[in-house]
Amino acid sequence: MTGQTPTEQSLETLQDIKRMMERSSRFISLSGLSGVSAGVCALIGAWIAHGWLYLEADDFVRTPYRAPSLLTNMVILALAVLVAALATSTFFTWRKARRSKLPIWDLTAKRLAINMAIPLAAGGFFVLGLLDHHGWQYVAPACLVFYGLALVNASKYTLTDIRYLGLLEIVLGCINMYYPHQGLYFWAAGFGVLHIVYGLIMWWKYERT
Repeated sequence: MTGQTPTEQSLETLQDIKRMMERSSRFISLSGLSGVSAGVCALIGAWIAHGWLYLEADDFVRTPYRAPSLLTNMVILALAVLVAALATSTFFTWRKARRSKLPIWDLTAKRLAINMAIPLAAGGFFVLGLLDHHGWQYVAPACLVFYGLALVNASKYTLTDIRYLGLLEIVLGCINMYYPHQGLYFWAAGFGVLHIVYGLIMWWKYERT
């Protein structure tokens, strides 16, 4: 005897079916802590880049610092941040999948990766074109917009909440287009602060218990 009425048992059965369908069509092992870790890596990278880009004068006015190797250093830093963010995000996602006894790489994960990779690849080539034409001031908004498009495009294969993060990234990138010389701050806000806030909300909503 479970003490449940037939109606309660039917509702519980429907919820079980819904969960099974979500597991088969959506990648639900994405951890909120993955977003937090990626955001922390982005903020650390932005802090290092800020030290390279600006020197603090005696009157506390920020002056652009242009070393010959600055672009090379920035590219290396961006790659290092990307690798660190992917590594930590993968770890937390793998840990959540293991606890939930779910595979971390299945058909839905492949669909998620493909749908994210298409806008990201297009954005990567677009950014390379900007750098080749000395449009470095538009790199940050381009990164934000294309990353946001990747999240929106992939949201149908994972938690729908990620769609809102993508839309916020797009909005932030569009605003940054009108303030191109403040790109580092917008980049830190989009990839750092938004990721941390999103990750904490997702952890509180889905993983706290």
